[in-house]
Order: sequence, then C-alpha cells, then structure tokens
Amino acid sequence: MRIAISSDHGGNNLRREIMQLLDELQISYEDFGPQSADSVDYPDYAKPVSEGVANGEFDKGILICGTGIGMSIAANKVKGIRCALVHDVFSAKATRCHNDSNVLAMGERVIGPGLAREIVQAWLETDFEGGRHARRIEKITELEQ
Repeated sequence: MRIAISSDHGGNNLRREIMQLLDELQISYEDFGPQSADSVDYPDYAKPVSEGVANGEFDKGILICGTGIGMSIAANKVKGIRCALVHDVFSAKATRCHNDSNVLAMGERVIGPGLAREIVQAWLETDFEGGRHARRIEKITELEQ
C-alpha cells in the first residue's frame, strides 16, 4: 500500500503524527507538505494528493487541515476521488465498507492525535464490502461525467 499525505498549516502537527503512525505500521507514503508553519492555501495541497490517488500513483490519500472541511471539498473536485471527512472510528470504517473512500480528511482542531491515529488505522485496515454498495459507487461515478 502506498499513501499520499498532505496538510495545510492548520494540520501540520497532526500530519506529522500520522506519518509517525505510518512509519510504525511500515506503510509507504509520500509527504506533500507543507514543510513550514507559514499560512498556505489548502487546495494547493489537496490537489497533488487527490490527483495522485485518482491516477493510481497512490492507493489512498490522507488530507488534514484545521477542520478537514476545506480539504475534503477540494479533494472531491478531482474526478475519481471519494474523500470522506471523518472524526470518529465508526465513520472511518463505514466510509471504507460502504463508500470505498480513497481519501481521508481530518481536522487537527477537531480531534486529538490519539483518536486520529485510531481513525487512520481503522480506515486503512477496513476493506470495501462491494455488493449492493458497488452499485451505489457506480452511481456516484456517473455523477462525475
């Protein structure tokens, strides 16, 4: 599994925490920054992660900003992306099982690092169920055209 990860300035600390988790889990990732605490525009950081997942360069993506809202909106503008804004473990599992989400968005100002680590681990370890859910994903894909 290969992960693309990025944040804006509001998600820098949580991004570093999640990269540490990925290291612990021995999951390969590419960090798209930013590398400083200077204010940046979240769409500029959502774009390379989302495009990398959409074109198959990465299996999944993780985006973090202050609330996760801006990142999720920006990511979902990229064709082929199903980005879910998640702040609890149940939703992390559900969005993989039912929605086959390929990008996870979280908010550093909303959740702490311990919960974020649990969310990411649950999201990465949960498979898409397929079946009736596959039909619904096909309908979402049709909306992109």
